[in-house]
Amino acid sequence: MQYVFNVWESIYRRIRQSQNRLLLCDYDGTLTAIVDSPEMAILSDETRKLLGSLAHKSGLLVGVVSGRALSDIKERVGIDSIIYAGNHGFEIEGPGIQFIHPLTEELGSIMHLMGTVLKRTLGRIKGVIVEDKGVTLSVHYRMVDDNQLTEVTSAFENTVSTARKLGKVKTTSGKKVHEVRPAVPWHKGNAVQLVYDKFATSRKKGQVLPVYLGDDLTDEDAFKAVNDLDGLSILVGAGSQVSAADYYLNSPSEVNLFLAELLKII
Repeated sequence: MQYVFNVWESIYRRIRQSQNRLLLCDYDGTLTAIVDSPEMAILSDETRKLLGSLAHKSGLLVGVVSGRALSDIKERVGIDSIIYAGNHGFEIEGPGIQFIHPLTEELGSIMHLMGTVLKRTLGRIKGVIVEDKGVTLSVHYRMVDDNQLTEVTSAFENTVSTARKLGKVKTTSGKKVHEVRPAVPWHKGNAVQLVYDKFATSRKKGQVLPVYLGDDLTDEDAFKAVNDLDGLSILVGAGSQVSAADYYLNSPSEVNLFLAELLKII
């Protein structure tokens, strides 16, 4: 991976030479810093202003792709005329697009039951937050004491293992969070491709350059999709993480610097 601002001239030329650009960002850990509780991840006025200004630029479509529920991410960002993809892309809404995965209603009942069981199983461990987002679930444990982390993972695995073996759910682990999603071939990469196709179809001329910024394991599918589309994939907070992204930024504060530079050149 290359540091974005070390190769800015190359990135600058690609963005400037593109007639149409698609800018998609994850929320937690990308537009906002990682915090102890999901409720504490508040978008700063500066970031909101940058995204809002970019959303009004000609030849640019802006979107936020998140594991949060669609209603939650829309309320937190609060910008009109941009794309919102919630629940890892199971729900997408914005200019020219309205998408709900056809299995959402059916899968929602399964996930609700799984959420009830997880709350019962993990509720006794102080600091665990089980977030039921309708068609997906998140188990946050950033506020759990270190000496109970193993207990959280063990209880989580014991709870989901049977449903996972039966092919009902799939799980991933991120930054002090376990994610539970329906075992269907749909993820953030599919969401990126869907939004890209809709946007590209609406353009009368010129190819679309997709740009995706994300920080976690669930963003890897999006990075791969963007790479396949010859776009710019940017990991936020690289550290020692192995990633499909071609570039990296160190933090959400550097994401703001990147957005500000985009605003100057588009």
